[in-house]
Amino acid sequence: MFDLTGKVALVTGSSQGLGGAIARCMADAGAHVVVNYVSDRSREKAEKVAEYVRSKGHEALIIQADVSKEEAVKDMMNQITAHFGRLDILVNNAGINSNHNIDTMEFDEWHRILNTNIDSAFLCSKYAVPIMREQKHGRIILISSVVGQQGALFGQVHYASSKAAQQGFARTLARSVAEDGITVNCVAPGTHMTETLEAILVTGNPERLQKAIDISLVKRLGSCEDIGYACVYLASDEANYVTGAVLDVNGGVYLRA
Repeated sequence: MFDLTGKVALVTGSSQGLGGAIARCMADAGAHVVVNYVSDRSREKAEKVAEYVRSKGHEALIIQADVSKEEAVKDMMNQITAHFGRLDILVNNAGINSNHNIDTMEFDEWHRILNTNIDSAFLCSKYAVPIMREQKHGRIILISSVVGQQGALFGQVHYASSKAAQQGFARTLARSVAEDGITVNCVAPGTHMTETLEAILVTGNPERLQKAIDISLVKRLGSCEDIGYACVYLASDEANYVTGAVLDVNGGVYLRA
């Protein structure tokens, strides 16, 4: 089950954190992986993710690209098709956040978060769809968040807005490409222990960390691999009847009515 052998998966923002775990889980399931990163300082981390993919016997292609920029995305897709000749799975994972509420947030900061979190999903999906349509098969997955469903705990309206927008985008795109054999879904993580979160909560604000644990029904944080496993399922043939959905992976923090 959940066999991705021979599939080609692009995971944006996959040098570390959730993206790195998603890339590793894709490789565990048999996929070749395109590891995307944006800044020079992430190159070494991207190489380590690629090394893991290759250790599983699969190809890894590393591409530096700012996925909030159209020309960079077009060039990345051209590199992928030139190397692999196909693209089966797109995981729109690239995302950023910052610790501002509406009182302290500048308009430029609002745009910076939305440009990365929703513009990148639009651009990567826009240029992936024609490739997948020609194949008559594809999987597009967006990494949203529980805050897109219930709001952010600490006033980060820019981040929560971008994550809610991803869910509306996914549902509408799912309607648009269903007859082309392409499914579009979201995964909505709760609080998962990434490098960034460790720096913000464990080191910087342990009280917030404890609050995140307290509101979870299972009384712990999630792992990055929890999200990777969910993505593997949505990318698999077994999920061919799932589209326009939001898969909650949050330890019971948010319960649907």
